[in-house]
Amino acid sequence: MNAEFAKHAAASAFLCCPVLLRVSDSQDRDLLRPPVWARWLDLFAVILLAVAGIAAIVGGIRFRIAFVRVSLTSPLRIVTAAVAVAAVRHLLAPRIPIYRDLPMRVREWRRTTLIDDIDARAATPMPGRVAAAVIGIFTVLALIMTYPLVTRMSDGLSDPGDPLLNTWALQWVAHQLITSPAHLFDGNIFYPERHALAYSEPMLPQGIMALPLVAVGASPVLIYNLLLIAGFTLTGWSMCLVVRSWTGDWAAAVLSGTILAFNAHVLSRIPHLQAQHVEFLPAALFALDALLTRPNVRRAVSLACWAALQATTSIYLLAATLFALAAGIIARPQDWLGRRFIPFLRALAVATLLAVIVLVPFLLPYYHVSHDLGLSRSLSDADMYAATWKDYLSTPSRLWYSWWSYRFFAGTALFPGAVGLILSAVALAGGDAWRDSRARLCLAVGIAGVALSFGPRMPGYSLLYTIVPVLRAIRATARFGYLATLAVAALAGFGAVRVRRMAPASMQPAIMATLIACAFAESVAAPLRLTRFDGIPPIYARVPRDSSTRVVEIPFFGSTSSHFHASYMLNSTAHWRPIVNGYSGFQPPSFYQHADALQGFPDATSIKLLHDLAVTHVFVHTTQVSAETRAAISQEGRLKLVETFGSIALYRLE
Repeated sequence: MNAEFAKHAAASAFLCCPVLLRVSDSQDRDLLRPPVWARWLDLFAVILLAVAGIAAIVGGIRFRIAFVRVSLTSPLRIVTAAVAVAAVRHLLAPRIPIYRDLPMRVREWRRTTLIDDIDARAATPMPGRVAAAVIGIFTVLALIMTYPLVTRMSDGLSDPGDPLLNTWALQWVAHQLITSPAHLFDGNIFYPERHALAYSEPMLPQGIMALPLVAVGASPVLIYNLLLIAGFTLTGWSMCLVVRSWTGDWAAAVLSGTILAFNAHVLSRIPHLQAQHVEFLPAALFALDALLTRPNVRRAVSLACWAALQATTSIYLLAATLFALAAGIIARPQDWLGRRFIPFLRALAVATLLAVIVLVPFLLPYYHVSHDLGLSRSLSDADMYAATWKDYLSTPSRLWYSWWSYRFFAGTALFPGAVGLILSAVALAGGDAWRDSRARLCLAVGIAGVALSFGPRMPGYSLLYTIVPVLRAIRATARFGYLATLAVAALAGFGAVRVRRMAPASMQPAIMATLIACAFAESVAAPLRLTRFDGIPPIYARVPRDSSTRVVEIPFFGSTSSHFHASYMLNSTAHWRPIVNGYSGFQPPSFYQHADALQGFPDATSIKLLHDLAVTHVFVHTTQVSAETRAAISQEGRLKLVETFGSIALYRLE
């Protein structure tokens, strides 16, 4: 019943919607326009109908304004109020009823095209000072969105697990690029396994960004947090530059960047640094558009570079980039069929070849891990972590979560934002999403992302799983839904340009500033809950740096508590010697064997295993083991105490 009511309410909202736009200069048409106050009453009636529809779907709306509690639980009463407002409007302005005014405005609105105006504005040069100011704006927004992280950059982490894993990965990539790039993927964790970096996301561009900070001796957590802020900033900035180039409108571009950088998906995944660094995907779509418009070798090289950069940040983003580019090509057949087919195919082949050459060394360790250790995600895994329709209504936003999203939130958040959806609807209704080839490209990317997010529940996914190898590395298929947010961000830029054109010139700055502020405010999930990191204890620097040194930390947690190994991994950055411990997105079979054998440390089984692994040094966290274990360690003659620091004891194993 509620769904049926929502359907009728939505239809009523569309029919009653007042469209504010520039119309003909004809005096006859000007005389047929209702007064401004009547159009505002029409708008208020539409808002009431929309609220009624939302109340019918989510079961009521409750919120507070200052000390006043507002409760809207009866859709029928809200509709009655909307009808009353509409009736008053028509009684006061009966000469021009909405059913005569609206059809004329809709026809004129749809006939209005933005393409020529957009192309002219986009051709204007991009001032460097404006670009610099925009990156400053996104930096400030990122600091606000992650508050109070700005006050705890050196010791604050959003989670005690994955941020430590990613901090280790950044340090390892920066360390190996300088000391031994040929063994970049041979992480010092999970000894004696190889290719340990390939058990999770590599984040190579982020590691390169970390290099200067590592060189000057910045603390690992400070580096991680700086790159977290940089991820938000660069993603927003990249999307902003692309939309500005496509529309010529800086305000619309900032709005698009805000939606892509600060949304439900990335804010629900703050512990995952790789999820914040999507700055290369908008650039790849920009390069694809350029290649489709005029294929040549230079543009093919540009596409290959941007796609490869995004692919090396994350395996998930590699898959997302691949399908986004494929969807974009399919959406623009007029740009590559007929006489354009051979030139485009030649340029695309160049881009593909260059990307493959760059990515093969990056993908080979993943192939070895998959082939040798069985790292592969099954269709049942993909189905378990696939999206549902509720995920697209889920957000951690302080505004929406407490209002209605808590009914749907189950961990995966894919709500693109109300402002973005409304402006995308404007672009769709106005025809810009269909007429403008760039907007159509982004629309196709969003549709592909939504379809893929449902995993094996999408018809044809099983076939794709068979023929596209990268899908065998994807477990959380719901993350493809981020492409829908990207599409909404881009289309919202086109919609914002149309809204700006419809408004009087004097009101345009205020309208655009309000849209940007609302897009940001509706996503705010701050303040974050931070975990304190007290630094790497100096005792870890006491480990010998020679090539024969092997390390283990006790207690050796099992699979249910494997995330506690993340702090051990970060501790190892003080000496970089191989450690038996490890935590990642995939645990090799040897990890489980070692965990079982070391549960009784220092019994004969555990000591034999450590000797077989040629382990030379053992760290024991004395407050985390039993008194019996501490007594047994003191009596074990093959364990020689080297040094203690607080509750941490370093032993040499003989």
